[in-house]
Amino acid sequence: MKEATGELNMTVVVVIAVASLAAFFYFTLWPLIQNNMNSTTKCSKAICDKCRNGNDCTTVPCHLEGSDVTFECVWKG
Repeated sequence: MKEATGELNMTVVVVIAVASLAAFFYFTLWPLIQNNMNSTTKCSKAICDKCRNGNDCTTVPCHLEGSDVTFECVWKG
């Protein structure tokens, strides 16, 4: 009976560990990944202004066709 209780305790520990890792991924890592994918997709479809500072630009203002909303995208030269 003691062996069965020990195996049940280890099962509970493993289930809690897996659940906590899944929660960490879902609430912490996934939003970062999703935001990165969305911004990359948005920037690949955007119309961007040219860099005005020579080669010192890191980001430039961009907009989507037919939209007045501007956002920053990485300057790719």
